[in-house]
Amino acid sequence: MSGAAHSDRKRRRPGEQVERLRSENRRFSAALDNMSQGLVMFDEDSRLILRNRRYLELYGLSPEIAKPGCTLRELIAHRIETGSFSAADPEQYIAGLMAALGRGDTVNDVVELSGGRTIAVSSRRMPCGGWVATHDDISERMQAEEAAAVARLRANKAERQGRAAHEFLNTVIENVPATLIVRDAHNGRYVLMNQAGERLYGVSRDQMIGKTPHELFPRAEADAIVARDLEVLESGQPLIVDALTVHTPGKGERVVKSKRLKIVDTDGAARHVLSFVEDVTERKKAENRIAHLAHHDPLTDLANRAAFSEHLTSMLVEAEASKRPFAVLCIDLDRFKEINDVFGHAVGDALLQEVAQRLRNVANGEFLARLGGDEFIVLSGGGPQPANAAGLAERLLASFAEDIDIAGHRLRIGLSVGIAVYPSDGDDAATLLANADAALYRAKAEGRGTLRCFEPDMDKRLRERRALQQDLRSAVAQGELVLHYQPKAVIGGEIVGFEALVRWRHAARGMVPPDGFIPLAEESGMIMQIGEWVLREACREAASWDKPLQIAVNLSPIQFRHGDLAGVVHSILLETGLSPGRLQLEITESVLIGDFSRALAILRRLKALGVRIAMDDFGTGYSSLSYLQAFPFDTLKIDRAFISNLERNAQSGAIVRAVIGLARGLNLPVVAEGVETREQLGFLMHESCDEVQGFLIGQPLSIEAYSRIVGRSPAADTPLASERIMDQPDLEQLLCRLENG
Repeated sequence: MSGAAHSDRKRRRPGEQVERLRSENRRFSAALDNMSQGLVMFDEDSRLILRNRRYLELYGLSPEIAKPGCTLRELIAHRIETGSFSAADPEQYIAGLMAALGRGDTVNDVVELSGGRTIAVSSRRMPCGGWVATHDDISERMQAEEAAAVARLRANKAERQGRAAHEFLNTVIENVPATLIVRDAHNGRYVLMNQAGERLYGVSRDQMIGKTPHELFPRAEADAIVARDLEVLESGQPLIVDALTVHTPGKGERVVKSKRLKIVDTDGAARHVLSFVEDVTERKKAENRIAHLAHHDPLTDLANRAAFSEHLTSMLVEAEASKRPFAVLCIDLDRFKEINDVFGHAVGDALLQEVAQRLRNVANGEFLARLGGDEFIVLSGGGPQPANAAGLAERLLASFAEDIDIAGHRLRIGLSVGIAVYPSDGDDAATLLANADAALYRAKAEGRGTLRCFEPDMDKRLRERRALQQDLRSAVAQGELVLHYQPKAVIGGEIVGFEALVRWRHAARGMVPPDGFIPLAEESGMIMQIGEWVLREACREAASWDKPLQIAVNLSPIQFRHGDLAGVVHSILLETGLSPGRLQLEITESVLIGDFSRALAILRRLKALGVRIAMDDFGTGYSSLSYLQAFPFDTLKIDRAFISNLERNAQSGAIVRAVIGLARGLNLPVVAEGVETREQLGFLMHESCDEVQGFLIGQPLSIEAYSRIVGRSPAADTPLASERIMDQPDLEQLLCRLENG
């Protein structure tokens, strides 16, 4: 400083200096009071040196208390009173603050006040001793920062959600089982396709994206795709196309179902065409297969019964309108059951397939169906009837003149055909079928391998047969069945047993012969009930005899195929008390044909009960020696057909002689059935046949006629046995004379 200035300062008056200081203090105080921050200053003894107005405002302090000279503890106590001090322990707070300042640290703290305000406090030592603290209200800044942070979080969350939604949408689109395709609405180019589309079209989406339909598909198909897109764009309505055949680039021809939608932008302008395409090729194939199976026989692929019924109904409607006749041809295979039983179901099925093919070839477009089993039917329309149908039937019969080779087996099979004509033989489906069936029944009854046209009396006979079958269902319950007994004798003349034979005494028809109802019983299944009744009655009757004679009962093959035959026999033996050794069950070889193992198992169970098993009608049918080897039969019965021809046919004698020799070699007793003459008896005696049965010995009669033989006193009104049976002494004398020549 220059000497002149110094001199000038000295010349100033004291009053001026004081005023200048006051002016500076006012400016300093104004500056302090206008600070946005609160300011406090303490000396080394922690006494308040100064504070500004903002500090008082921040904490709501009284200037009379918070004034220079008050201590830190007094100031904190006042803040506690105003609720602006948040530390839990004031002393601990002061100690911590002093320690930090003593180290020269700047102490930063944030105070949360009531009302949601936040104060940032920064305390630091001053070089001259003491310390100064600033108190800054950062509430708005904190709120702004929090709002910004929340906004950032929300933006980040929205971005994450957007990415997740995008990824999720892509995942959904990629895994939708149906093909999803998007094409540009203006140029038709493919802009999106999912992986289902790659599977459908058989090519990578990269080979399709960016291309137009005309670059990928044949022209006609591409034109159709573009036309359908244009229709959706113009109408704005969804377009659904069902069962559309498309030619894909890599998978060939496929059947699809598609739905198209127009996609617009925010301005409503068309932007894209969205297509959902479902590959229904396999489903359509399955539906077609199911529809085919519903109307076709699975074995022969001919029309089945349902399809036949529909076609017949349609033909009836057309025939009624056109007045043109048509014919129904019912066809049955001759001897099919025997072939099926002998060679097995596999050969039987193959035979049915060959039969179907031959019928198809001859039918030449006429409607042909398989109704089931070996039943076929043809609907013949057009031409004069029944001549046209008869000509077709003749050609069908002729097509089976030659043997059929199935799996190395030369099989001969024929047809029986029954014909009914609309409208002369019926003008509705039920009548036509019934009359064609009646004609078929007549053809089979008259020797098979032929055709018959319906005649009015056939209907009567068929109705009678069905009525008889219906009456048979109640025959057992109404007590109309009776048993007749035919005696059986050893070759020496002694009666050793009887065969029980069922008879039907019909309430209106009188006595119905066995061949008139046994086949009906087997067809209807009634043989199960009738067979059990016969077995029980025969055992009950035999158990009442004084003499322990044998009782023989015939079994039907049907009884072996259904139910528990061995269990029924065992139960009846226990119920009636008959000794098992007195019961002989007679079967034919047809029991063993078919399910041989099952039949053999049943026979062994019967044998284990102690009953005797006889092979009946031996010599007819196949007479397989393997049957005799597979099961230990107790008796062989020679069929009556050979016995009746002994006097007229040398071959019959040879066969009878051979059977007796075979049985002797197997140590089996032989029974000859149908012995009616002394000459037949003499032949059998000479050949050492064991037992005989027939009218010469005794006719089938009620057991009362044989009361004397079974050890029972005859009733007074019973005809003498000698009138119906060769008396025992007479039989013995006859055999004696035959033996002596």
